[in-house]
Amino acid sequence: MAVITIDHAAEFVGDEVTVNGWLYNKRSSGKILFLEFRDGTGVIQGVLARADNPELFARADRLPRETSLTVTGRLRADRRAPGGCELDVERIEVIQEPTEPFPIELKEHTPNFLLDHRHLWIRTGRQVPILRVRDAVFRAVRGFFYERGFVATEAPILTGTSVEGTTTLFPVDYFGEQAYLSQSGQLYLEATAMALGKVYWIGPAFRAEKSKTRKHLTEFWMAEAEMAFYDHGANLALQEDLVRYVVTAVVDERSRELEQLKRDTAVLVEEVRTTFPRVSYADAIAILQDAGHDIQYGDDFGAPHEAALGDHFGKPVFIERFPANMKPFYMKRAHDDPSVVLAADLIAPEGYGEIIGGSQRVDTLEDLERQLAEYNLPAEPYKWYLDLRRYGAVPHAGFGMGMARLIAWICGVSHIRETIPFPRQINRLYP
Repeated sequence: MAVITIDHAAEFVGDEVTVNGWLYNKRSSGKILFLEFRDGTGVIQGVLARADNPELFARADRLPRETSLTVTGRLRADRRAPGGCELDVERIEVIQEPTEPFPIELKEHTPNFLLDHRHLWIRTGRQVPILRVRDAVFRAVRGFFYERGFVATEAPILTGTSVEGTTTLFPVDYFGEQAYLSQSGQLYLEATAMALGKVYWIGPAFRAEKSKTRKHLTEFWMAEAEMAFYDHGANLALQEDLVRYVVTAVVDERSRELEQLKRDTAVLVEEVRTTFPRVSYADAIAILQDAGHDIQYGDDFGAPHEAALGDHFGKPVFIERFPANMKPFYMKRAHDDPSVVLAADLIAPEGYGEIIGGSQRVDTLEDLERQLAEYNLPAEPYKWYLDLRRYGAVPHAGFGMGMARLIAWICGVSHIRETIPFPRQINRLYP
């Protein structure tokens, strides 16, 4: 007898099998008991007739939701059932019965209630397919970089310097010295790229941004890459290839989960099929103004502006050549117009906003020292970073991709708090 997982049940139709899992739901007609079992890979319906086994029927009918168990039975084909088969239940071995009713019923609950019970919410409904898609996205990102010859590396979480600005840092007492939770691994990846050529990491980032929007978390995961001998154009080409690769791979691998989420994968694949447009910040402002938005040159894009730009193009779009004073100190200025930087944000369609930010980095000591001064940043904490321009500096570029926003777009979910197992927000540190 085979011990199987539910996602492979269709391969064993006609066989007697055993499944380890939990009782997800049940209903009874009085004569027939329908039991839904889940095991993390999927859900399968088990069928048990009172006439066939009255004792087992009565015992199963008393089991509460989320009872952990081992169930044995014979699989039969059923086109109406999820996965194309059902399990005729023959034996049930109870591992543990919950001591009280499971708090999350299969009905609508308030967001705060669900987040308070996030440790249990992740077992239910759409949360399982979202987290399985998340797994596939992480694996696809790693696969892309591996195929392109990148070396996986790490950056420290505790740092003594700011990357994206001092107003969004989480301070930490480091044995009497001021330290911070990292906003980005970029500066350290630049150093590693000077040793290994092309590097990436997928790691946590922390932003003390007092935002309560559906697109912000205080702790999130980034895929970041830095490449020696890359310019702005090569950087954008790589980002486009990455997004297309990940979307295509995940749609192929997790089609069942995306179908459960009611995601239109044909639309998703079409959005990444052709070349992503590249539009200057100035032209993007003009597009928004023509569409009736109250925005001026020099203003940051808000969520409505990003959504409008995504709708305008109907696919991911690069917004590039931002005013230098809108971006961090490490970005290289354009040779033809030093008032703008060789940077770009990749805006996803369907209202999902920015998913990647990147730039060509400053590659001379003189320019970096001057730009640190322009931003009123002290040189001493960045002494090691300045060393990268003292010894064999080369043109180089990189980017950071927000994994939660990418996953939200692929899944078609409205809030990124569902794309991470345990979200951290301005007002939430539990569970």
